[in-house]
Amino acid sequence: MAGRIEDYALIGDMQTAALVCRDGTVDWLCLPRFDSHAVFAGLLGTEEHGFWRLGPAYPADTEPPAASRRRYRGDSLILESEWDTPRGTVRVTDFMPPRDGAPQLIRIVEGVSGRVPMRSALRMRFSYGRVVPWVHKVDNRTVAVAGPDSVWLDTPADTYGQDLTTYSDFTISPGDRLAFTISWQPSHHQPPALPDPEGSLDATEDFWREWVEHCTYHGPYRESVIRSLITLKALTYAPTGGIVAAPTTSLPEEIGGVRNWDYRYTWLRDAAITLSSLLRTGYREEARAWREWLLRAVAGDPENLQIMYGIAGERELGEAELDWLPGYEGSAPVRVGNGAANQLQLDVYGEVTEALHLAHMTGLSRNDYASVLQLKLIRYLEDHWDQPDEGIWEVRGPRRHFVHSKVMAWVAVDRTIKLIESGDADGPLERWRELRDEIHRDVCEKGYDKERNTFTQSYGSRELDASLLLIPQMGFLPPDDKRVIGTIEAIQRELSTPDGFVLRYPTAGDEAGVDGLEGDEGAFLACSFWLADDLAMIGRVDEARRLFEKLLSLRNDLGLLAEEWDPRLQRQVGNFPQAFSHVPLIDTALRLTASGAYGG
Repeated sequence: MAGRIEDYALIGDMQTAALVCRDGTVDWLCLPRFDSHAVFAGLLGTEEHGFWRLGPAYPADTEPPAASRRRYRGDSLILESEWDTPRGTVRVTDFMPPRDGAPQLIRIVEGVSGRVPMRSALRMRFSYGRVVPWVHKVDNRTVAVAGPDSVWLDTPADTYGQDLTTYSDFTISPGDRLAFTISWQPSHHQPPALPDPEGSLDATEDFWREWVEHCTYHGPYRESVIRSLITLKALTYAPTGGIVAAPTTSLPEEIGGVRNWDYRYTWLRDAAITLSSLLRTGYREEARAWREWLLRAVAGDPENLQIMYGIAGERELGEAELDWLPGYEGSAPVRVGNGAANQLQLDVYGEVTEALHLAHMTGLSRNDYASVLQLKLIRYLEDHWDQPDEGIWEVRGPRRHFVHSKVMAWVAVDRTIKLIESGDADGPLERWRELRDEIHRDVCEKGYDKERNTFTQSYGSRELDASLLLIPQMGFLPPDDKRVIGTIEAIQRELSTPDGFVLRYPTAGDEAGVDGLEGDEGAFLACSFWLADDLAMIGRVDEARRLFEKLLSLRNDLGLLAEEWDPRLQRQVGNFPQAFSHVPLIDTALRLTASGAYGG
């Protein structure tokens, strides 16, 4: 049985990632890329769908013991888990070395004290747990083959097969170190090179130490900022620079519900805030790679801008349901692909333009196509900004005139005007100034409820939406505008949980609401960070700090956040770990540090 979402640790090699539970079980791993089929899919089903458990041996009729403690080794993605048992203490070190050849997951068992009986149980299931591979020995190496894939197990320990599972039973003593490595290789290729676990461990530690040294933030929240930056780096697909929203699919926004989506893709909406976070913390190379990914993905067809792309810029992300997987804690369906890629979301034009504007303003190396693309996007928006769309949250109900979409259309025009005014591009300046004013006027007239002194989710509606918190952050109105303050206070009243966290928008429970879906969801963590930002912007810095530190307390013991927080169950929900939670964490930390709003 899978653990709670927050029970998992992340390890990865900047091309894929694995989730390791407290009991030493790898329940999720896709090979060779984030968006490949899972080899271990126990997270979304049962042990029959693939897992790899490594830890102290335990009686057959009991649950495997959770580690007594675990941590990342310094500022790295190397996981260390320790078990205190009646017979002694043992440590397991899990990591995935930055890739130079075949992708590898390496697990090193080390005796600390006593003599501890250990067991490795490896059950590989290809195609998201559906396919049982052919497992056999080749030159004393164990290999599992199914179709185009092969996974190789290398270890000096004795192994044996039983119940379609590869086992190893051994005893570890102080000073003993025993490594297990799995490597993926196309099945028609020669076997991958024999691994060097100890050398790979040293190289992986050196990589992370050197990477973290580039961070320019040294404020009071450095620990949480560094861990979030490492998480973002781990979610980056190194060959292209694209950043996945999360390494998982179908972890539910409501336990037992249907709001289960595939997040192993790259959302344009993340572009601006991710670029901002990377640039403001010293990671210019990552920011440059992210911008280049963006330009390649959009190039050639800016009029048909998608809201998300594959990690190499793929456009076809067809959605399907895996009916053989019961889902995390019975949360079905399990989906792969994402049909929202074909939605109309006008806000992405603003988000792309804001990303390009930030890159330009911070002196990121010039890219001539960036300005050309920006002008093409505005020419499209001239004719389409006043259309209804599906909005930032990818609703599957009717299109509406979402206020946030209109605000971001204004952002796109505003930033392009600034580009022309700087002399770095040519365009119809006066015409676009008029367009900017027209959009601003339209939003203020049709998207604002005078009686309640708040902007609303869409034109003519009374519902609120947490994306309205971005109005002052995008510069649409100044923070001290009474309409901004009224909107912030309305969201606190109507969209906040008893804990003070923020829902995205009202949901309708058993009936289909504005998003076209039944069921509810947890508090959206990114929106809760946005509220902390807004509170700081309007001078309520102590309140902002308290909310921010309460949000930090929701992280698991390793500093990781999912997409949402279920205030009823008091647990993390949604795909994990979530880039869209860690990026605003960084931004809020920087804002509060600049304002001096921190304790101690």
